[in-house]
Amino acid sequence: QVQLVESGGGSVQAGGSLRLSCTASGRMSSIHAMGWYRQAPGNQREMVAGITSDGNTNYADSVKGRFTISRDNAKNTVYLQMNSLKPEDTAIYTCHAGVVVATFPPRIADYWGQGTQVTVSA
Repeated sequence: QVQLVESGGGSVQAGGSLRLSCTASGRMSSIHAMGWYRQAPGNQREMVAGITSDGNTNYADSVKGRFTISRDNAKNTVYLQMNSLKPEDTAIYTCHAGVVVATFPPRIADYWGQGTQVTVSA
């Protein structure tokens, strides 16, 4: 019903920048929130950044001041601008969307993208 497609991953040197994009497609009433998670080998998946439909944001402490999440609700797209990248940022980054389902009471359905690899070399 809903698909999330990420783009923008790649390999950069420490101190470089990348911009990730995620677009949701398919039939949906509205998106409550979108965000980015990441998982490195041997680690649990962690929340990197999230943004609600009305623009509230939150970030993991490890990326505050370096990463910026933004959205385009008309395009159902979320972006993650990653600056001053560090080797420890290396991970698979996965887009998440919480989609409002028009039931009573309404509920949130979770959708996940395929993930995109970010590699930061020293």
